[in-house]
Amino acid sequence: MTRKLTAGAALAFILGVIALDVTGAPANPYKAPALLALGSGAVATGGFCGALPK
Repeated sequence: MTRKLTAGAALAFILGVIALDVTGAPANPYKAPALLALGSGAVATGGFCGALPK
């Protein structure tokens, strides 16, 4: 009984997250970052704890 309840709750949670993602803002492929930015000139942005200050 516990295993079925846990599996059902996990599946419901995953489906809920997917539903929230689908109903959110539509995907914009022109504003999306590059999947692989190797040599493309795109600069990595965001926080990185090991980055030295400029």
